[in-house]
Amino acid sequence: MKSSENVLPRTPASADLQAARRATWATMAQFFVNGATFATWGVWIPVLKTSFQVSDAVLSLAMLAVSAGAILAMSGVGRWVGKAGSARVLALSGVAYSILLVIIPWATFFPLLLVILVLFGMGMAAFDVAMNVQAATVEARLGKPVMSTLHGMFSLGGMAGAGLGGLLMGAGVSLQVHGVVIAAMTVLAALLARSYLLTDAESHAAEGHAMASGGIPRVLWILGTVAFLGLVCEGAMYDWAAVYMRDVAGAPTAQSGYGYATFATGMAVGRFSADLLRRRFSDERLMGVSAWLGCIGMTLVIAAPWPWPSLIGFTLMGLGVANLMPFFFLAGAKLPGMSPAAGVAGVARFAYVGMLLGPPLIGGITHATSLRVALALVALTMGWIALAGIRRVCRLG
Repeated sequence: MKSSENVLPRTPASADLQAARRATWATMAQFFVNGATFATWGVWIPVLKTSFQVSDAVLSLAMLAVSAGAILAMSGVGRWVGKAGSARVLALSGVAYSILLVIIPWATFFPLLLVILVLFGMGMAAFDVAMNVQAATVEARLGKPVMSTLHGMFSLGGMAGAGLGGLLMGAGVSLQVHGVVIAAMTVLAALLARSYLLTDAESHAAEGHAMASGGIPRVLWILGTVAFLGLVCEGAMYDWAAVYMRDVAGAPTAQSGYGYATFATGMAVGRFSADLLRRRFSDERLMGVSAWLGCIGMTLVIAAPWPWPSLIGFTLMGLGVANLMPFFFLAGAKLPGMSPAAGVAGVARFAYVGMLLGPPLIGGITHATSLRVALALVALTMGWIALAGIRRVCRLG
């Protein structure tokens, strides 16, 4: 990725521009249904815990199974998308992803549920990688930034999926019926979008040797390490913002969720505003400022452990990490010596591991010291990303 400015292709011809615009809307739909599908699984977790009568520790195996399936699938998914194209993989994986969602509530014993969730994670990984490869292609063909807006649609889908799930469960609708409703929406979006999606960029010729030898190219190690650290920071917020509000900032239990809510709001605002800003500022400058916002936000959280300063800090953290993942996926699609599919899949593997390890890492540090110390390390990590990480990624292209 270029550090001095966003270098996008010249304005496309009219027919190409219309095709790119149609593909943009079709890709938005994929991001939205992906968010809704994943949020549906999240809404089901407490119900499944009660149904199987398992402890929190055992339940965590279910969450681990989804992430493990995604991580295991990444290598094969990259090759599949590279050969078949993101449009075809989106259609096929969208159907598989939906079917696996429908099957989850039908699991009759916990080990079977774990197997289904591993497969669900694999389907999610295929859909996710193909979706982001298509997004990178759309941005390049459209001639203007859209990646962050597309990721914002994932956030909207998550909000819609969670809200619909709450309404349906409140109305007494079974998980089986709920699953069919969401799956039908995802399948419909995946199949209808197929004819509007674009052909992926050509694979880089230099990819063959590095990938055939089974090694991870140096450029992917650099990008992957920064992505891993960024997603450790993001992942930590999902599980620990509410705990911090209650146990450290002293917020009432009923208001402890406001920490995560303000973080999520910051992410949504950051994603829907970033593409407009990317037209005026270079990726290096914009992402550097974003990372500094995250660092400042977490510094405020730990320096002023009271409800209102903490809420402001979590909002700044949401703004700071909002566009890390879109930025990393774009960088992965442009890595020298790798195809867009292989680059995106490689980045996703590092990122998923970071997201998976973030919450337990914070938990371990908290157990040994305190939650304030653990979140201080998050602030330091965001500071390093702002000082050096973003610059290293931007120098790869």
